[in-house]
Amino acid sequence: MALRNPSAPALLLLLAGTVAGCGRDAGNPAPPRATGTVDLPGESSTIVVPVTASLDAVERGLDRETPQVLWRIDQHRDRCIAGRKVAGVKVTPDLGCRIVGEARRGRITVAGAGERLTLVMPVTATVRIRDLGGVAGETATAVAMVRANARLGIVDDWRPRATIDIGYAWRREPGIDILGQRVTFTRQADEKLKDVVAKLERDLPRHLARMDVKAQLDRAWAEGFTTIQLNRRNPPAWMRVTPRAIGVGGYRVDGRQLRLTLAAEALTESFVGDRPADPVPTPLPPPSRVASGAGLRFFIPVLADYRQLEPVVQRELRELATKGITLAGVGAVDATFGKVTIYATEGNRLAVGVRTEVKARDGSLGVTKGEVWLTALPWNAEGSQVVQARDIGFATKTDSQVVNLLVRLFESPAVLAGVEGALRHDFAGDYAKVLAKAQAAIGSRRRGDFLLSAHVTRVTNGRIRATAQGLFLPVRAEGEARIEYRPR
Repeated sequence: MALRNPSAPALLLLLAGTVAGCGRDAGNPAPPRATGTVDLPGESSTIVVPVTASLDAVERGLDRETPQVLWRIDQHRDRCIAGRKVAGVKVTPDLGCRIVGEARRGRITVAGAGERLTLVMPVTATVRIRDLGGVAGETATAVAMVRANARLGIVDDWRPRATIDIGYAWRREPGIDILGQRVTFTRQADEKLKDVVAKLERDLPRHLARMDVKAQLDRAWAEGFTTIQLNRRNPPAWMRVTPRAIGVGGYRVDGRQLRLTLAAEALTESFVGDRPADPVPTPLPPPSRVASGAGLRFFIPVLADYRQLEPVVQRELRELATKGITLAGVGAVDATFGKVTIYATEGNRLAVGVRTEVKARDGSLGVTKGEVWLTALPWNAEGSQVVQARDIGFATKTDSQVVNLLVRLFESPAVLAGVEGALRHDFAGDYAKVLAKAQAAIGSRRRGDFLLSAHVTRVTNGRIRATAQGLFLPVRAEGEARIEYRPR
């Protein structure tokens, strides 16, 4: 005959407590671990490549190859002095003469400011009159100033090209006052001076080409293919730079230096872990259009090892147990929290495992011990380095009555709040350290005769990610970078 028992649920709970009291381990299954490495997107960056040349060298070359005596004149002129007329009748004949002279140049100077390159060459012409109908010979001195303004460009094979506006002006025209008449020789002098100007127009680009822009660029381009260590450890981080294009950004005359500014477009990739393979240099390409003002862009990985969080969670729970925990429907319990394990699991979530032992203080329920697995979603506001835990819950549910007391313990608002507070992490300290190391790493690096330097001007961070390596905060750095030719 069957017995009717109105207290069957209580009996089941008692039986569950009896089984638990036998010391059986309980818990819910651990979630799978996340695998893979941190994958950071590449960035398109612009690296400034200044190429400099001394104006002194251009000046010396022009001065050395331009003759001191620019031209000579020795010619007969049938009508140096026109005959006089009285009442329409010529009373004196025209007087012919011989014109002898030469022009000498002074020191050629090359200077400029901003985008203007200027060449100046003074010319002094001395002309003598001979065989002028018995009149004593006279000498005329003239002064001209040859001036050239040049604008520079670069052709496809990286040779400098100069667009030159060149001309001259007489400060004092060649002429002599003889017998009350002015005899000028400007036309003859102009014919000679035009030849001098034409030669300078040909010579200036040739001397500018000796700046050897292409040789400097060949070496600078090759040095741009590099891998830079941003952080030595915790975590090891690298930036790989692969130049892709180079264009002309303009030039300026600064003191005695002609500075040609070029902009190289490069792929900047960030890596976490082992050093990546170096990029393979490619030949210097022809000039192309490069976007201006982009600057250096790359990612700095800020990583928090899960082992940093484990003792924090354990300490928080132990302090909570010391204060005392009361569960609804059970009353006060004695809880012992042991080893804490944290890792990344699927769905950008954290897996949190806690070894736990719990029993009701009144002895109504035996000891239940086991490992409870929770999951939590790490979250931060855009631009914030403070990470919080959201949506904390059991990794998997179980209907095992053996786990009942552990489930009640970790469903307790006090325990959940403790776990949530312990998982809160402020990256500010790690953030500052990694930025300082990255700035030091890229601040100044010598490779051969070239100095690679960069300066970080702006930093932003994105949303936190739970990765196999740790809690990962993507930090995007922007700045300025340049490669300068500085022979040892």
